[in-house]
Amino acid sequence: MQFIELLQSNLTVALVVFALLGLCIGSFLNVVIHRLPLMMHYAWRQECSQFLAAQPDIAGEHTKILTASVAKDRPITLSKPASRCPHCAHKINWYENIPLLSWFILRGRCSDCKAAISMRYPMVELVTALLSALVIYHFGVSAAGLSALVLVWTLIALTGIDFDTQLLPDKLTFPLAGLGLAVNSQGWFVSPTQSIWGLLLGFLSLWVVVKIFYLITKKHGMGQGDFKLLAVLGAWLGPMMLPLIILLSSLLGSIVGIFLLKRQGESKPFAFGPYIAIAGIIALLYGPSIIDWYLGMYV
Repeated sequence: MQFIELLQSNLTVALVVFALLGLCIGSFLNVVIHRLPLMMHYAWRQECSQFLAAQPDIAGEHTKILTASVAKDRPITLSKPASRCPHCAHKINWYENIPLLSWFILRGRCSDCKAAISMRYPMVELVTALLSALVIYHFGVSAAGLSALVLVWTLIALTGIDFDTQLLPDKLTFPLAGLGLAVNSQGWFVSPTQSIWGLLLGFLSLWVVVKIFYLITKKHGMGQGDFKLLAVLGAWLGPMMLPLIILLSSLLGSIVGIFLLKRQGESKPFAFGPYIAIAGIIALLYGPSIIDWYLGMYV
């Protein structure tokens, strides 16, 4: 209790503590970004194998090879097996896994085979630390501030997963949407009514656009995970922030899309979820100020 009071009364100490906490959370988020899609693929293979084996119109010999192959899959969780180098299978010791510090000491290479360690790992840790400190600076050590940390940390994980796999797992978006409704039942960010309407309008706003796009072009322009992510942000921040989030994410996505088009020479599908997440973090921290600034231009 005294420690919490210290954090609430001393902003400098609070920023340092939550930045260090952010480094540790960032290290965990790296695990989530890497392993959660693998866990999903493992579950999908198991479910597909069981489903096909149960079909009466499919002969057993046709599914026998598939079932045998899936049976060899090794289950993976966020904690097991222990982290290893993907190149030489060297088990990563605890002192090689200190957030940010270990990467610099090892000079970005495996201690055993000297293979390069992706720059993404320290970047996720650093970004998580900086954003954690920024959230506490903005909201303070309060119920709203701590809940905002959970939102930002999950958005970071979703961003990394979507960049890698173009997936936005329901295992993260559904609980986050529910938490947004629960948080705003106390009115910490918006009223309960605004939270409910934000969730509904967040989902429908992109769903309607994509359905119209499909009717015209017969092509799917966006994944359903993007609808759910915008619904999450609507549940947390209310419907009034949705236009700003859509505008910012579209702007960011367009800039990156143009860059990729010039670099690759052809149009390819790319993850849009990260730009919704980035726009959501901006709206969380600075949304009201941005809207007041914009409206003030016309007064």
